[in-house]
Amino acid sequence: MDRRRTRAGSRRNPPDTPIRTVNRPEAFQHAFASFGVADTASLIAATADVALLVDEQGVIRDVSIGSADLGDLKHDDWIGRPWTETVTVESRPKVEQLLNDRGGIVAQRWRHVNHPSPKGADVPMMYSAIQAGPKGQVVAIGRDMRPLATIQQRLIAAQQSMERDYLRLRQLETRYRALFQAVTEAVLIVDGSSTKVVEANAAAARVLDESPRKLVGRVLADCFDAGSRATLQTLLDAARAGRHGDDARLVLAGPRREVAVAASMFRQDSTTLYLVRVAPPAVEADDPALPTRRSVLAAVDRAPDALVVTDPSGRVLYANESFATMAQMDSAEQVLGEPLDRWLGRAGVDLGVLVATLRQNDAVRLFPTVMRGRFGGETTVEISAASVPGEHACLGFTIRDIGRRLPAEGRSTVGLQRTVGQLTELVGRVPLKDIVGETTDLIEQLCIEAALQLTRDNRAAAAEMLGLSRQSLYVKLRRYGLGDYTPDGSGER
Repeated sequence: MDRRRTRAGSRRNPPDTPIRTVNRPEAFQHAFASFGVADTASLIAATADVALLVDEQGVIRDVSIGSADLGDLKHDDWIGRPWTETVTVESRPKVEQLLNDRGGIVAQRWRHVNHPSPKGADVPMMYSAIQAGPKGQVVAIGRDMRPLATIQQRLIAAQQSMERDYLRLRQLETRYRALFQAVTEAVLIVDGSSTKVVEANAAAARVLDESPRKLVGRVLADCFDAGSRATLQTLLDAARAGRHGDDARLVLAGPRREVAVAASMFRQDSTTLYLVRVAPPAVEADDPALPTRRSVLAAVDRAPDALVVTDPSGRVLYANESFATMAQMDSAEQVLGEPLDRWLGRAGVDLGVLVATLRQNDAVRLFPTVMRGRFGGETTVEISAASVPGEHACLGFTIRDIGRRLPAEGRSTVGLQRTVGQLTELVGRVPLKDIVGETTDLIEQLCIEAALQLTRDNRAAAAEMLGLSRQSLYVKLRRYGLGDYTPDGSGER
């Protein structure tokens, strides 16, 4: 019984006994006992990227390269040279240690050695040396460390990049906190899901009559009177929907003082936050026209025609909801800061014509073009525009949908319809080449007339709209007798 237990117990280690690994090359001696010289040489060449046969004087007698990626090394010149002369200066002491510590057939520990390369970058290798015979010869087995060196370099570059980004973020956070605390307007950062105050500046603490520490973590609704909380919730819902409205007037819970509250939403990483601004309400008694201005702004926001205000370069400063609908955008706030020609007519052409005309005449009326929506829809529109000079110069555009109007029977349309009707009479009497030539000339003439009408006889703008040079346009004007053409058809310049 005792023997069985001993044999059974020897088959596996006890659960708490650690397994130790030891270097036991004699364990493979029986497997390689039948190996010949050729088999041993093949084994060394297959397992090593570089194999060196070094004599007792440290001179390389043979070289085997097992990796095609080591073509940068001039290994053909190594034979007959001391091993120390084939490595860099700082690696020579390591090579000497490998040659001096000849511990029999047991491989030494690996050492990092660099070989110079004609391309400039050293080739890193890991070498271990084994005594090959009684004459003191040594077989050095080398492994290419360039893939590992590349990974290490990438890791170092990534760490340095992360440190730079971290430092930049720390600097941005410092500037943000300095600005956040320095502004005189009361500002609260509120969590979008729990509506708890995340941050509050010093001005908000003064307005709400609380310390900043007590405000952080407090539900925003608790800062206001019970009668104002429904209005506050409506304001937050509008901010979440992306709608921009007037400031809401709420009553504070502590001081029982009326304040004007505005809210907007933004995202930080995966968190939704509210930016809530609190300020004393404007005194309308000091400005009797203030209620009227608010009414005008409300009417502009609800106007059926699209109204847009841009800076002199054409970037949107204001847009009402009708423009957002035409542009197929979710809200008017999404178009702010965007160039108007993103949605207007031909990009870089129609807006350029409008701006050039506004610089000369300060107003443009009934300019026909199209509006392009975000999802590819097009709407035929007419644009009237005005230029507002001064310190805060801007451009105002009124855009009206005329897609449902009946087309006007203009001179060019009638002429084109008449020509199309006569084509059937010409077929069989006139060669097709002549019919196509005359039709092409007529279409070209109609396009030039349309461009002159759109640009109000601005030849440079018409040439740009048609994709012609000015000289080519003048040649065609003389060809079709349009040298004195004016949009009203009077023939006078």
